[in-house]
Amino acid sequence: MKGTVGIVDDQQLFLKSVGMYVNSFPNFDVTLYAVDGQDLLAKLGSQPTPDILLIDVNMPQEEGYEVATKVRASYPNVKMVAFSMMEDAGNVMRMIRAGCCAYLVKNMDPNELEVALTEILLKGFYNSFVTNLCYQEQSKNMSFNLKDRELQFLQLACTDLTYQEIAAKMFLSIKTIDGYRAMLFEKFQVKSRVGLVMAALKHNLISV
Repeated sequence: MKGTVGIVDDQQLFLKSVGMYVNSFPNFDVTLYAVDGQDLLAKLGSQPTPDILLIDVNMPQEEGYEVATKVRASYPNVKMVAFSMMEDAGNVMRMIRAGCCAYLVKNMDPNELEVALTEILLKGFYNSFVTNLCYQEQSKNMSFNLKDRELQFLQLACTDLTYQEIAAKMFLSIKTIDGYRAMLFEKFQVKSRVGLVMAALKHNLISV
């Protein structure tokens, strides 16, 4: 049986384009299109709920995290996925708090999207640089031997502060901050700030 997907995005051209790609995947069908949260909730109440719901992070009527919060309250079994052009820590944190199990970027390769949807359907999360919080238990005993200043940097990196602002807050040069960033990227085996945030969440080093 094919997995079913719903897509919520206020840009209708993008909405239909993503739907076209998803419908081309042999194991998935798009069963729901919505242009905002109100449209989504109306349709969820009148038809079978999809297995996976791709939710745009930034929409004009309601932000993605507001829509996700409402969906989680009424349809807890739907696997929600944040879908955005932005990869900043603030948006990641808000969407994860709202109940999303993955954070995908809109410029990802269609082949990766298919892989992501498959893993989300089968495992409940997509473990690229984003990891579902429900899978924290397996890594609680892992130790990264973080020094106090590294942990401080990590916690600040999981906010909306820029690296320049983090440097000022820690009374360090931007070059030193770049060093902390590179070191933690290597320790956590990630390639972006979003990946760092998600790794910190996974390993229970910060809380939502």
